[in-house]
Amino acid sequence: MNSSTSNFQHPTAPRILVRGTNWLGDAVMTTPALMRLREKFSGAHIALLTPEKLRDLWLHHPAINETISFAPGENVFTIAKKIRAGKFDLALVLPNSPRSAIEVFLAGIPQRIGYARPWRNSFLTQIVASRDNDVKMRKRSVAEIHRLINSPTGVIPKSEFKIQFSPNHQINEYLHLAAAFGANPETLPPQLFIAPEEIEVAKKKFGLGKITQPIFGLNPGAEYGPAKRWPVEKFIAAAKEIQQRTNCAWILFGAKGDQELTAQIAAAIYDLRFTTHNLAGKTSLRELMALLKPSRILLTNDTGPMHVAAALGTPVVVPFGSTSPELTGPGLPNDTRNRLLKSDAPCSPCFLRECPIDFRCMNGISVERVVEAVLRVLN
Repeated sequence: MNSSTSNFQHPTAPRILVRGTNWLGDAVMTTPALMRLREKFSGAHIALLTPEKLRDLWLHHPAINETISFAPGENVFTIAKKIRAGKFDLALVLPNSPRSAIEVFLAGIPQRIGYARPWRNSFLTQIVASRDNDVKMRKRSVAEIHRLINSPTGVIPKSEFKIQFSPNHQINEYLHLAAAFGANPETLPPQLFIAPEEIEVAKKKFGLGKITQPIFGLNPGAEYGPAKRWPVEKFIAAAKEIQQRTNCAWILFGAKGDQELTAQIAAAIYDLRFTTHNLAGKTSLRELMALLKPSRILLTNDTGPMHVAAALGTPVVVPFGSTSPELTGPGLPNDTRNRLLKSDAPCSPCFLRECPIDFRCMNGISVERVVEAVLRVLN
């Protein structure tokens, strides 16, 4: 085991296994690293080990030759058996968990690279130190939140991010790891791919083929927790105002758990003059991609679909509260397609699932700011 980033040996056309991440947004943010890996090893066979729920994300992706998926509940031994059959030369482990390193160790892959983290280093043949400027997402304690909101020096100026892209962004963490294989660490935009025929099939399936109005997407949920969700009454007010000013057709996206929320919004914005389709819980991942791609814009919380839309080239407008656009925002620097909004709450970002005080970070983002941001993107 060592921490060098340039001493591994490989065949001319190696067989590379990449252990992918477990969450949709994180998976999208790995695409620049995967593309740089493909650039470095143009003749390699690159397989991605991914949760079953994310397998279809990688269809038609030029960085990947093969996906190997695993279902919830599969143990490390069954997963290692699947990997072993591929006779891989190298493994790049993107997650920081001990389990992900154990999987490739049990599979007997000769060279295994990943970040140095507790309880897993001995399962890797080459460990990579964190970047010098690495900043971790740390949950604030309730006591720290109260100190910040009561301190006059803790005030953060209200701002709108076109995208203030930080060198600490999660994309760069994955690129730094790929650079241990000799890949170029320079930043690329996340990219996903959807075929035109998939778009047409999805439109037909959900009755969107004959819509003549501009199609806008609305994604009001967030799987991580309520602290990431802009209030529903604000979504309703913004959607109504945007509809009146643009004559748009709203498509509501979300998971099955968001259906009650999207039904509430759909009922509140219903107007005979406009079209609204509530598709929460009804689309597959590929269908979600196929409908995000032709959307003029997506108004959304900080969620996986936010990253998917941006990676497909669809502009996003996002109220940020408990999380940080500098660390996990969509897109790249100076990408004027997107608008990322923050309030002046000094306790933001707290990275908590639920707000322990008065939710000032999200309540501080007004309907007017969001409407203006949408209209500016469209113009």
